[in-house]
Amino acid sequence: MPEYREKLWASPAPFVATALVIPASILVFAPISMLAGIVIAAGLYAACVLTLLLTSPVLLVRNGTLTAGKATIATDLVGEAAPFEGAEATLERGRRLDARAWLLIRGWVGPVVRIPIVDATDPAPYWLVSTRHPQKLAAAINGSRRPASSN
Repeated sequence: MPEYREKLWASPAPFVATALVIPASILVFAPISMLAGIVIAAGLYAACVLTLLLTSPVLLVRNGTLTAGKATIATDLVGEAAPFEGAEATLERGRRLDARAWLLIRGWVGPVVRIPIVDATDPAPYWLVSTRHPQKLAAAINGSRRPASSN
């Protein structure tokens, strides 16, 4: 069976942006103690970096199961996955988005894969998942799914 694994790490931009806690912390605590300001700034930035690293979701296709972050679905309950990049991905995340869709979107990852749900009991019509490798993810999902009627 096809297997796919991807960790949606943050791009460098959020790490640079969170570095703004360093001068802000030093500015706040410098009148009290410059050493305290530096120590607190380092601790806050380390906490921001740790949060970005630990909250990065994983996409996994293995043994007939698709896992996207904390959500899991059997691939025999999904339809043909479709990859989108560039302007098409922007439309999928915006004007074409169904409010009922289940989303795993990361702003620093442009491409997405749309995964239709064929389970009639599921209220979400599809999953929309950010990925840096949309063709590979869609191929792994499509290769591992079995039609629901063959069960």
